[in-house]
Amino acid sequence: MAAVHVSVWDDRDRVGGASGAPVTPASAAAPALFIHNIFTWGSDSTYGFAGQRPLADSRRLLMMDRRGYGDSPDTARSDFDVDVEDIVEVIGDGASAVGLGGAHLVGHGNGAVAALIAAARRPDLVRSLALIQPSAFTAAAHHPVVADLLDRVRDGAPGIPDGVTPEQYLRASTEGLGMAMPNPTSRRLRAVATSMRERPIWEAEIPLEVVRSAALPILVICGTWERAPATYREHVGLPLMAVAESLTDSLGGRLLRVPGYYPHTQEPATVNAALREFWG
Repeated sequence: MAAVHVSVWDDRDRVGGASGAPVTPASAAAPALFIHNIFTWGSDSTYGFAGQRPLADSRRLLMMDRRGYGDSPDTARSDFDVDVEDIVEVIGDGASAVGLGGAHLVGHGNGAVAALIAAARRPDLVRSLALIQPSAFTAAAHHPVVADLLDRVRDGAPGIPDGVTPEQYLRASTEGLGMAMPNPTSRRLRAVATSMRERPIWEAEIPLEVVRSAALPILVICGTWERAPATYREHVGLPLMAVAESLTDSLGGRLLRVPGYYPHTQEPATVNAALREFWG
C-alpha cells in the first residue's frame, strides 16, 4: 500500500456523463494519476484538480496527496525526490487502484517536475505525460528569463523570515500579488506550512534525455497570463511560459496555451477536452 493518500474517482457506472462520453470498461482505459502543486491537495477546488472530476466518466482518476498535504501523513520537509518514490509506488503497485499496465501522469507545477522524474525512472509504467505549467526551471536554464529567476533564488534571494505564520505567508503570496486569498482553513494552512518547508524546486535535475528516449506522448499546458496581476506575471508567469516552451521543444511534445494563469482551475472545460483527446 502506498505511503500517501490517493483519492479514487470513477464515475463509469453512471449512464452517460456530463460530457456525453461513453462509459468505458475498466479494462479498456488506463487510469490517470494527478500530482498537485503547492498550497493544495489532489481534490482541492481552489488550486487542485476538482475541475477534472468530469473526466472520471471515462476512466479511473487517482488524486494523489503529496506528503504533508491533504490526507497524506506529515513530513518534516516536502521533497520532490520523495514524491517521485511515492508516484512510482502508486503506479507500480499492481494490487492498487492503478492495476497492471501503468497510468497516464498529470502534474501541475512542482507536481509536474515529480511526474517528469518518475517517468524517467519508470517509463514502462507511464502511458503519457501531461504537464501543467511545470516548474522545471533547471531544464530551461538557458532561457534569459529563467536564468534571471535562477540567479535571484540561488544568489541570496531572501527566504521566509522567521516567525512568519502560514496564514501570513498565504496572504502575502495571494493578496500581496493582487489575487484573492482563499479561506485560511486548517487544511489550507497545513498545505501552506508544508509548502514553506518544501525543498527548492530549482534543485531538481530533469533527465530530459531519458524522458525523450522513452518516446512518451507529452502534452504541455500553459496559461497565457494576460489577465494575471502584473507582478505575478513578471516574476512567475514569464519564467513558467518559457519553461513550457522549452520543455515542449526538448521533449517533442505538444503545447496548449490556455487563457489565464491557472489553466486547470480557470479553464477546466478546455483542459479536460485536451486531456480527453490526448489520452485517446
